Amino acid sequence: MFLKLVFMLFFLVTLVASKDNSFTYNGFQSSDLDLDGTADVIEDGLLRLTNDNTQVTGHAFYPNPIVFKKTSDGSVSSFSTTFVFAIRSQYPTLSGHGIVFVVSPTNWFPNSLPSQYLGLFDSSNIGNSSNHVFGVELDTVQDFGFDDINNNHVGIDINDLKSYNATPAGYYDDENNGQLKNLTLFSGNPMQVWIEYDSEKTKIDVTLAPINVVKPTRPLLSTTKDLSPIFNNTMYVGFSSTTGLISSYHDVLGWSFKVDGQVQNLIISKLPTLARFSEKKESKILTVGLPLILLSLVFMITLGVMYYIKRKKFSEILEDWEHEYGPHRFKFKDLYFATKGFKEKGLLGVGGFGRVYKGVIPSSKLEVAVKRVSHESKQGMREFVSEIVSIGRLRHRNLVPLLGYCRRKDELLLVYEYMPNGSLDNYLHKQPKVTLNWSQRFRIIKGVASGLFYLHEEWEQVVIHRDIKASNVMLDSEFNARLGDFGLSRLYDHGADPDTTHVAGTVGYLAPEHTRTGKATKFSDVYAFGAFLLEVVCGRRPIDRVGKYESVILVDLVFECWKRGEILEAKDVNLGSDYVSDEVELVLKLGLLCSHSEPLARPSMRQVMQYLERDIPLPDLSLLSLSSFGLTFGYQEQEVVKDKTMSHISVSVTESLLSGGR
Repeated sequence: MFLKLVFMLFFLVTLVASKDNSFTYNGFQSSDLDLDGTADVIEDGLLRLTNDNTQVTGHAFYPNPIVFKKTSDGSVSSFSTTFVFAIRSQYPTLSGHGIVFVVSPTNWFPNSLPSQYLGLFDSSNIGNSSNHVFGVELDTVQDFGFDDINNNHVGIDINDLKSYNATPAGYYDDENNGQLKNLTLFSGNPMQVWIEYDSEKTKIDVTLAPINVVKPTRPLLSTTKDLSPIFNNTMYVGFSSTTGLISSYHDVLGWSFKVDGQVQNLIISKLPTLARFSEKKESKILTVGLPLILLSLVFMITLGVMYYIKRKKFSEILEDWEHEYGPHRFKFKDLYFATKGFKEKGLLGVGGFGRVYKGVIPSSKLEVAVKRVSHESKQGMREFVSEIVSIGRLRHRNLVPLLGYCRRKDELLLVYEYMPNGSLDNYLHKQPKVTLNWSQRFRIIKGVASGLFYLHEEWEQVVIHRDIKASNVMLDSEFNARLGDFGLSRLYDHGADPDTTHVAGTVGYLAPEHTRTGKATKFSDVYAFGAFLLEVVCGRRPIDRVGKYESVILVDLVFECWKRGEILEAKDVNLGSDYVSDEVELVLKLGLLCSHSEPLARPSMRQVMQYLERDIPLPDLSLLSLSSFGLTFGYQEQEVVKDKTMSHISVSVTESLLSGGR
């Protein structure tokens, strides 16, 4: 009977605590937080979300769900929280990636990704209204794909990492007439955040200040948003943090939270102190180095021989000039184990430049595609690596992210994010089990156009892709388009002229002026994009063999249909009757316009986007002197280059390296 009373009393205490919907941690020595990934409570009660490894994720959540909604009308109650954090990077000017205070229906995120996804989403669910996730991000990396304003900002996120509202990190100093003072989030100095939601005004306030400054009267960021449609009745609260190519410590020193009422202040004097960044590495010397010294001479010799054999197996070249690219470089050993020794079972595709393998990075469980590229030009290696690393900074939701590289002897390994549905080429030309409907194809076309517009006009430099085709368009788990394979890409500054003289690309997509001059431009990319448009709508390659000695030029076929007034006859028969005729006609005509033999007659990618979104009408093709000769001129020139000038002009005719999927 006594034990039963004790159990009932314990149950009542637990029930009251869960309904209290408030808690305070001045340090986390005796906390019962749910920890996941790299998150851990270290000595002195410091909550460390990420350690000194790259591409990792840490979650820490209050273990009990919080009741947020009022029983009277179902609206979200007012709530407030405050916490003290510190972000410390191994580099003074770089960090990765940030901390998010999260309110979520669940306290675990099994498929979430590190880096720019901040451990909350992946490419398949980001932006979905079904997420029911609210967050306040302290972001230290600018991601152009999520429209980040800079690499040091505070943002309010709703179901997405494209912030609902954001502002550079700082605080309004009451001691200096409310003057705005900047703060560097990854300075290593502890800072305090206050987040408040007013139920009546549906207003969200976020305030930031150094730890030794009283809460400013003016919030750093304010926005009006009713959270009732976002929140469920009960939600979990906590933190999520990730690193990318740069490792950082993301620490939380104290945390207080309350629903309905003023949050309890943290006692700054009771918060744990920050350990030095190098403490963990120093401890390894004591725990690992000392026992090694005590090993016998015979055992040391054995270890030395084994180490030599293993080192020779995984040896790689690292020259002095490559240190500047350090954060982007993977170890060959890590890629070897990620791909299980580059076994044929994990082979995704084979092309003229090498082979592509699927892999899983052991430390982060991140799925990647590893391309092994042979590079015979030792003189051009430095420039090639420099350009690859520059392209690795591209961030857009319709580009395949290049995560980094590894160089070993004359071999270059490029590491990309894995795309589970492979290449578009498989769904157009290789008798797929799944036929893409028109809605999917139109979304893919818009996605590739958006990615190419970003490369041409929105990034800090102009990027000429030089190999746009269906086999270089990858599909994520939701069949969203990701333009990839930047092995032939070239960079130059806005306003400058590209200086490439090497003809590169794939027959059928090469612009006529490119084969004559060897110079790739934005116009030649648009030409290839035009061939791509016709390929997606018609389900045929730009040059399609119909017999042993006969080929069909796709642009000629579409042109003849247009000239007869029956342009829709050119569409893929597999579309059936489930398509929007106006959209199909628009894309076919746009494909012809982009295939014009005169570069200046082709639209820019900005105009292409406007045509696809119906912001401006497509010009009348009959007024543009469009002719069958003009359209096929590019293909005639390609045959000349191939047959007569191969001896003095270098031509790269490529197969897709990733046609097997990424």
